[in-house]
Amino acid sequence: MLKINNLHVSVGDKPILKGLTLEVPAGEVHAVMGPNGAGKSTLGYALSGRPGYEATKGTASWNGDDLLALDPAERAAKGVFLSFQYPLEIPGVPAMTFIRTALNAQKRARGEEEVSAPAFLKLVRAASERLKMNFEMLKRPLNVGFSGGEKKRMEILQMALLEPSLLILDETDSGLDIDALRIVSEGVNALRSPERSMLVITHYQRLLDYIKPDRVHVLAAGRIVASGGPELALQLEAEGYDRYVSEAA
Repeated sequence: MLKINNLHVSVGDKPILKGLTLEVPAGEVHAVMGPNGAGKSTLGYALSGRPGYEATKGTASWNGDDLLALDPAERAAKGVFLSFQYPLEIPGVPAMTFIRTALNAQKRARGEEEVSAPAFLKLVRAASERLKMNFEMLKRPLNVGFSGGEKKRMEILQMALLEPSLLILDETDSGLDIDALRIVSEGVNALRSPERSMLVITHYQRLLDYIKPDRVHVLAAGRIVASGGPELALQLEAEGYDRYVSEAA
């Protein structure tokens, strides 16, 4: 279970999260929605350990481990994965080399046997077929020259191979057309399991038409101001965030 209690996070001298409290039980998918500047991406960065995002107060734990006390690599080894809103391009690093290096680094940290090159090749071929990715793309530098949809599929491919237990999806629908959104969502849904939790950060209901959440939370002014079932996302789509922003202020 992900447990966040009264979390305050600042970037530089600017406070962004201001007392956020949230719990995501094992096996559940929770959506976090809110207006621009509410702190949605900051929440993902703080949980994954991005430098510069300082937790000044409160706690955040995953399966009993204090996330805030771990460096990013240790959080990853514990099963935390952040899918970026805007995946970075890394020239000179082949995608398959990047993913296999990350996978084996996590296995070493967990005391597990590393994956051999032939076994990894078999895994990545199967995963790329499920995501309708051209296998030749994986021989290219990571995300270099990829379209927005291709970059997001690469993120989902990494999830499928790394098998994290906590997925944080930061506006995965950003920049996707309808076909790419459907394919990416199918890849995410294939990872749903009783042992895996997901935190889906989004502005729009359309992503939640494909990835059905168990709970929806409204983040405004740096904290959760409302929670409900999937119907809350439909209400937000129809009415907007103004009421929640006013109440938070």
